[in-house]
Amino acid sequence: MSSDDAERIAEAVTAVDGVADLHAGMFGEVATYLPGRRVPGIRIGPDRVDVHVSLTLDAPVRATAAAIQAAVGAITDLPVDVTVEDLVPVTPASGRDLR
Repeated sequence: MSSDDAERIAEAVTAVDGVADLHAGMFGEVATYLPGRRVPGIRIGPDRVDVHVSLTLDAPVRATAAAIQAAVGAITDLPVDVTVEDLVPVTPASGRDLR
């Protein structure tokens, strides 16, 4: 996979309804490191892709995780593991989290 794939995956994941944001893990350990930057919440390994996210409180967790797997599956043939790290409230105006 190329470095562009990590960014494409991040864009695909954050476009899924119910995803508030990518989540880098408690200590910021979940990321893909690229020259001069990193993509938090996405870890591409040799045999799988790990995706860590915060979801909005109203998002159905299993259905949203399945939608994330489908979105990433359109980019790579690797298995996709989704970890929901947090649930966040939604602002009525923006539809995004309050943090």
